[in-house]
Amino acid sequence: MAVNLVSLIMQFLTPDMIGRIASALGLDRNNTQTAIGAAVPGLLAGLCGVATQPGGAQKLVEAARQQTGALGSFAKMVGDSGQSSLIEKGSQLLSSLLGGRDQTALAGAIGKYAGLGQSASGSLLGMLAPIVMGTIGQQQGTRSLDAGAITSLLSSQKDNIVAALPAGFANLLGGTGLLDSLGGAARAATAAAGQAARVTTSAARAVGDTGRRAAVSLNWLYWLIPRLAILAVLIYLFAKPAEQVAQQGVTAVQGLTVGGLDIGKQVTDSISNLRTTLAGITDASSAQAALPKLREVTAQIDRVDGLLGQLSPEQRKVLAGVVNPLMPSLNQLFDKVLAIPGVAELLKPTIDALRAKLTLLTA
Repeated sequence: MAVNLVSLIMQFLTPDMIGRIASALGLDRNNTQTAIGAAVPGLLAGLCGVATQPGGAQKLVEAARQQTGALGSFAKMVGDSGQSSLIEKGSQLLSSLLGGRDQTALAGAIGKYAGLGQSASGSLLGMLAPIVMGTIGQQQGTRSLDAGAITSLLSSQKDNIVAALPAGFANLLGGTGLLDSLGGAARAATAAAGQAARVTTSAARAVGDTGRRAAVSLNWLYWLIPRLAILAVLIYLFAKPAEQVAQQGVTAVQGLTVGGLDIGKQVTDSISNLRTTLAGITDASSAQAALPKLREVTAQIDRVDGLLGQLSPEQRKVLAGVVNPLMPSLNQLFDKVLAIPGVAELLKPTIDALRAKLTLLTA
């Protein structure tokens, strides 16, 4: 079975663990979860770059060996007297691997994306660094941990890292160089948003030109047709065709591709998968099994949220019109699942984040 470091790290960061990290740092749980979802692939992207530098792979080997017991001791140190030491050592570890400039750039991007300050995002990275390196060391094993093996492992993770990078966050990292080692896929992901914005602007300009031509035609018609005839024409133009235009708008948005993503299809598919996943939760055990799927749906919706700024107000309204009618039944499903004994402790942070991200689509 192929290794996915992003998934392995996120499995370690359970909802309870994320809650403890948020509490220890004095942060909102949802913001912390959003930050971690960006930070984990961001850190791995940075480490991929380190592995390609002269002597970088050996630095990673030494760092991974130092963190072989990090996963076992991490939970004990969060919120305890050893927390400051954990953050300080993790920050020093990152500085030695990424360098101060890239470390600061990564922390700044996480802060902007998740709504955290630079200091808070820096502390979070200091906490996550031992987890990431500990997972790499655990996956390789101390005996097979060498420069070649760790380079090969990180190289095999590039597709997984690109897939896990939230769209809005990838844009923030676009000019830092931290994604350069991931190759063309990452560059395409960050460039797509700019291209989509240009396409949207061109489309809006075309619509404006059409409107101006229509206005000219109506003005010409006004001077040639008696007033009663004009009244009839205006009623026809502004009543019946409005329904057709609205329907065309729905179809256009549902088929709209922004940043390489068909937004309408992504939203409907994600909600369908969400319903199926929620329906299969009957107890704490099935809830634990469903958690990766819920996180996957959250990442999909998050990607859509990151592209909302590239939609026109009319397209936003149409998208909201698709999602709004579905929210009451989804909220009932969320509440039903959370009422199952033992489930809320596992899923509430993820479900709360999902609610918030879906709500953004209805605005």
